[in-house]
Amino acid sequence: MPAGSKKSDQAQWSVVIPYYNEEKFLPRTIESLKKQTVRNFTLILVNNGSTDRSRQVCEDLLKGRERINSVFVDEAKPGQVHALETGIKQVTTEFVAICDADTYYPRDYLQTASELFARSSPAVVAVMAASVQGDGDSLWGQLQRLKTFCVAQVLRGQAHTGGYAHIFRTEVLRLAGGYSKELWPYVIKDHELMHRIFKFGRSKYSYSLWCSPSDRRGDRSNVRWTLSERLLYHLTPYAMKDWFFYSYLKDRFEERQLNELNLRDRAWDDGEQS
Repeated sequence: MPAGSKKSDQAQWSVVIPYYNEEKFLPRTIESLKKQTVRNFTLILVNNGSTDRSRQVCEDLLKGRERINSVFVDEAKPGQVHALETGIKQVTTEFVAICDADTYYPRDYLQTASELFARSSPAVVAVMAASVQGDGDSLWGQLQRLKTFCVAQVLRGQAHTGGYAHIFRTEVLRLAGGYSKELWPYVIKDHELMHRIFKFGRSKYSYSLWCSPSDRRGDRSNVRWTLSERLLYHLTPYAMKDWFFYSYLKDRFEERQLNELNLRDRAWDDGEQS
C-alpha cells in the first residue's frame, strides 16, 4: 500500500519529541501535530528530567485524542541524546520524524513526507524539511524554503537543517547507530548522524516540506561550530567526512568542551521567553 494511505498511517508513522522544561513551548508544537492530516500516528514524548509542568502539559493536551497514540516515556539521564535514544527504542513504525518541543509543524508535514518517500526509490532513506523563521507560506518563508532546496541540490551528502527537521526510515536510522553518546557525545549531533545515515542511502529535500523552530535561541555560541568549521564541513568531500568529524572536529570540540550537555544551558530562561 502506498505511503500516506489512510489504512496504513498507524503502521507507518511515529514522531519522537524529547523535552526538558518546555511547558511554555510544548502547546504550540503539540497543537500543530494534533492537526496533522496523517491520521493515527504514534507520538512518543520523552521527559528528560523536567522540573516544570512539561509532562502534565503534554498529558492535558493529548487527553482524548484517539487518533494519536500517545506514549509518555521518562529518561532520567540528562542530555537530549539520551532522551532521543530512549524515544527511538519505542518506535515500531516504518518511518520516524524527530521533532523539537519548540517547533511548529504545518498540518501536512507528515503527509508531505509520506508522499516524498512514496515517490522515491528505497535509496532515499531520509527526507529533510527546510527550517523557516516565521510562516513558511509567506513570501519570506517561501524564499527561505527555496534557498534550502537549492543549496541542498548543490551540496549533496550534507545536512542543511537541524535534527528537528529530519525524518527517517526507522530501519536505516537504527542500522546507522541512531543518536548515540558513545558514537558522538558533542554538539552538532544532527549533522554527524546524517553523515552516518549517508553511508546507507540518500536524503531528499523538497520545497514543500518545512517547519518553523522557535527564535528564542539568540546566543548559541556554547553549542555552535565556528564559521571556519562550518565552511570546511561544506567544502570537505564526502569521502573525507570521516576525517572531518572524527579527527578534525572531534579534537576541536573536545578542546572547547562542546559536549552535548551544553544544550541544557538555557540562556533565554534568564529573561522573559519569546
